[in-house]
Amino acid sequence: MENQEANVNQAYSKMAQLCSRSEQCSADIRKKILAYEIVDEIVDEIIEKLIAEKYIDDKRYVRAYVNDKFKINKWGKIKMRYYLKMKGLSDETIDYGLENIDEEKYKALLIKTMKSKAKTIKTKDKFQKMGQVIRYAQNRGFEPELIHRFMNEALE
Repeated sequence: MENQEANVNQAYSKMAQLCSRSEQCSADIRKKILAYEIVDEIVDEIIEKLIAEKYIDDKRYVRAYVNDKFKINKWGKIKMRYYLKMKGLSDETIDYGLENIDEEKYKALLIKTMKSKAKTIKTKDKFQKMGQVIRYAQNRGFEPELIHRFMNEALE
C-alpha cells in the first residue's frame, strides 16, 4: 500500500514537472501515468488534480499544437485534425483550436505551398503538373475544395 502511494506521489510530481515545461494533453499524460502501474481510478484523480491546478488544459494544448503545425510544419486543417483525433481529443476541442487559424493566412499558405511545389515540377503537361500539385497539397492536409479553388492562382 505504501509503495502504491509513493508511486502515486512520484507520478503526480513527474507529470506536474512535465506539464510545466511543455503543453501536454490529458491523453498523453494518462499514458505516461499508466506506465507507473497505477490503478485507473487513481489515474483519473491525478489527471483531475492536474487539470484543477491548470497544469493540463486540452484547449490550450490544441491551440498551441495547431499554431505550431500551421506556422512551423505548414500543415492544413485536415492533417492537424487527424493527428489531434489520434490523441483522443474531442471534436469540440479540436474545432476550438482550428477556429483560431486566420483564414487569410491559411489561404496564403496554401497558395504559397502550391506555387513552390509547381516550380519544382519538371513536366510540361499542364494536367500532370496540376495532379502533382493537388496530391502534394492534399498530403500537407489542405482541403480539396480550397486546393481546386486556388489552383489557377498557384500555377500562374
